[in-house]
Amino acid sequence: MTPSAGTEEATQPGPPQQIEAVPVRHPGRWVAAAIVALIAASLIRSAVDNPNFKWDVVGDYLFDQRILDGVVLTIELTIVAMVLGIILGVLLAVMRLSPNYLIRGASWFYIWVFRGTPLLVQLLFWAFISALYPTIDLGIPFGPSFIHLDANDYITLFVAATLAFGLNEGAYMAEIVRAGIISVDEGQTEAAKALGMTRGQTLRRIVLPQAMRVIIPPTGNETISMLKNTSLAAFIALQELLYSATLIYAQNFEQIPLLIVASIWYLAMTSVLSVGQFFLERRYGRGRSRDETRTLFDQIRSGWGARHADPDELIQDQTGGR
Repeated sequence: MTPSAGTEEATQPGPPQQIEAVPVRHPGRWVAAAIVALIAASLIRSAVDNPNFKWDVVGDYLFDQRILDGVVLTIELTIVAMVLGIILGVLLAVMRLSPNYLIRGASWFYIWVFRGTPLLVQLLFWAFISALYPTIDLGIPFGPSFIHLDANDYITLFVAATLAFGLNEGAYMAEIVRAGIISVDEGQTEAAKALGMTRGQTLRRIVLPQAMRVIIPPTGNETISMLKNTSLAAFIALQELLYSATLIYAQNFEQIPLLIVASIWYLAMTSVLSVGQFFLERRYGRGRSRDETRTLFDQIRSGWGARHADPDELIQDQTGGR
């Protein structure tokens, strides 16, 4: 017997039902956002209405020539110290990974000393270095000296601050670079050796380019920290940004407005460095994560668009159009 036509129509599957996507409610997020907005509005109103902030004085000194000179000196000190620290850090990291025990031990001892003592103490040591070494003698070790330099003439306040910040940063950069190097798979090094590449060529062409995505983020953070740490140079009377503001409010007794001026400039410079760090991370992090390479504006825009998109289009996007 053959089934009747009515039975075939009854057993034939019909079209799939349309899925009604219902967005998940998050009342806790809205409550938290409202609390944050309320606190932010209260702080802004307090800063605007409080006459003790003296925003007119802040505006008068924001672009004062003495402040601008301090900003320039702060930037110069940050750049020179970071360049010195990065070069020294790469050298110390390579020494730390050396198979030679003496070289590895020397690197470890350097890192131990400069990470284990406060940066301010190191800065004061370099500022008073002439008390330890009045003259700097250059020549053959344990032999005659051919060049004699007066420490007071060559170790100026700027040089002392540069040496203190740069040598201290080299110890931290050494650990950052070492972490980046050991993050690269050892098979890369073994393959390079099989091709006949030297250790220096392997490090320069194979290891370091791959380690950059690990090295760049903490290096950016170290640069921002270095910019702020330059304020310690005020203890040795180097006229960077903070000390310039200190000299001004020592005359007019407007401590709070001048400190606000210095804070505004520090925030502006660190913001520029943060933008540069973002683009460097995106440059060296290509192919790793798509969300990390998008700007904050793109992520907000995509999130807002996904919230108001048609459910059918959203399902097709998530399933790849299948």
